[in-house]
Amino acid sequence: MQLDKVFPDARSALADVKDGMTLLCGGFGLCGIPEELILALRELGPKDLTFVSNNAGTTNHGLVHLLQSGQVRKMIASYVGENKVFAEQMLSGRLEVELTPQGTLAERVRAGGAGIPAFFTPTGVGTIVAEGKEAREFGGRTYLMERGIVGDFALVHAWKGDRHGNLVYRKTSRNFSPMMATAGRVTVAEVEHLVEPGELEPDLIHTPGIFVQRVVECRNKIKHIERRTTRPR
Repeated sequence: MQLDKVFPDARSALADVKDGMTLLCGGFGLCGIPEELILALRELGPKDLTFVSNNAGTTNHGLVHLLQSGQVRKMIASYVGENKVFAEQMLSGRLEVELTPQGTLAERVRAGGAGIPAFFTPTGVGTIVAEGKEAREFGGRTYLMERGIVGDFALVHAWKGDRHGNLVYRKTSRNFSPMMATAGRVTVAEVEHLVEPGELEPDLIHTPGIFVQRVVECRNKIKHIERRTTRPR
């Protein structure tokens, strides 16, 4: 196993992403999204991609860049709001969307990363979420079978990371990233602060390096805000 997993830039770390692949993307809104990796994918140009992500960012930032360039064929997501491009493409039929309850999405990815092919949940019973899914009764209650998700690549953003791929996320920017990192056959992490092995406190590591194959140090550390509301002075 290669111990030094650092790549010189985002493009080189994603150069082998091919048309038709499934990619997992951490983040919630604009919090904790791997935007440099997303922009690198736009430049590299793979098409017919399936993305698994809570949402697709906003109209101006995040996965919307890949929607605008026509590189995404399908989204498996929980939330469409704050993104006019996502909504318009979904409603027009240009983008296939599999809407999944947020907790179910998190568990599907966690299950995929843990090698669990499927599980049962009561969420979605009696709604359109249940269409086409196996239902079983346990203890007098109906449950739906949901399948675990595994991706060809997982893209995550971390606050700190070392050359071995150990990652620490900052506060709420952790969100979906720990699950996504476990469920990618190749996990690529962009990190704000690249440190040497041994500098991270072992008990504070959120994603162990065993789950991460490639690390890129962020060049642009600007954090966008979805909606800034202020009052007059």
